[in-house]
Amino acid sequence: MENSEKLRVLLPHWIEHNGEHASEFREWATRAGAAQDMLVQAAQLMEQANAQLEMALDQLGGPLEHYHR
Repeated sequence: MENSEKLRVLLPHWIEHNGEHASEFREWATRAGAAQDMLVQAAQLMEQANAQLEMALDQLGGPLEHYHR
């Protein structure tokens, strides 16, 4: 498997994983007191990273549809 194909498998996983973290950051921000703003900012940065990862995935041709390990 070529590197671009590997990335087409890995990127969707990374995007999903980052999204889960961003959601957790936002959830914990409501209970973080003085650290609330920093957790919200971390969630926003994670979402910005995901936007870049999605563009990279699009550039590579999108997710590999019929991948089996």
